[in-house]
Amino acid sequence: MSSQHLPRRYGRLMVNQRRQIERHAVERLGWLRAAVLGANDGLLSTSSLIIGVASAHSSRGAILIAGLSGLVAGAMSMAAGEYVSVSSQADSERADLARESRELREDPTGETNELTAIYVKRGLDEALARQVAVKLMTTDALGTHARDELGISPEMRARPIQAAMASAASFALGALPPVLIAVITPAGLVPQIVGGGSIVFLAVLGAAGAKTGGANVLKGAIRVTFWGAVAMAVTALIGALFGTHI
Repeated sequence: MSSQHLPRRYGRLMVNQRRQIERHAVERLGWLRAAVLGANDGLLSTSSLIIGVASAHSSRGAILIAGLSGLVAGAMSMAAGEYVSVSSQADSERADLARESRELREDPTGETNELTAIYVKRGLDEALARQVAVKLMTTDALGTHARDELGISPEMRARPIQAAMASAASFALGALPPVLIAVITPAGLVPQIVGGGSIVFLAVLGAAGAKTGGANVLKGAIRVTFWGAVAMAVTALIGALFGTHI
């Protein structure tokens, strides 16, 4: 192989690798952001619960039971809510695909015209748009209409069980640090130590969530940390008030 051909081939290889990386990033973006948000929810709600109970001068046993209960209940709640929500989305997708399949059987010409109009709207001239539409109709008519008309692709299809398991796992992972901190911290210092540790974890999760969404990392970290601190301060105040008057 000549030295002239090597850089060109290498360049094509790098382009293909970049395309693969971009495709994989898009496919993972949805569940990655959901995982970060789930972990953030688990961390904030569980740490707030622990701080509130500890501020009421509760025993170590009561604090740990509250933390573990919050972890389990929150994870199950997240899983159930996500399963119901994504199942509804999956039902809608199936109904849309069934209707589209029926229309393709009953009026293939009209569906070809509809696909042509979509490609014209996206910038192709009508002759080329019709040529593309006819070609795609002969190869994968339903898949083409699902992708280009309905916005449904195999990578983005709703998966209720996967979504439920991911939500439960991310919530549990987020809720675990404050529970572990409470285990090794003296009861009298739980609000301060759990609060400080949770602030650090919240900043990390806020930065990660901002990065996956393409937002400013520092702003994302500060925003999540501020509101997390407010939530923990409010629960600490409520716990202290109830612990004083009960």
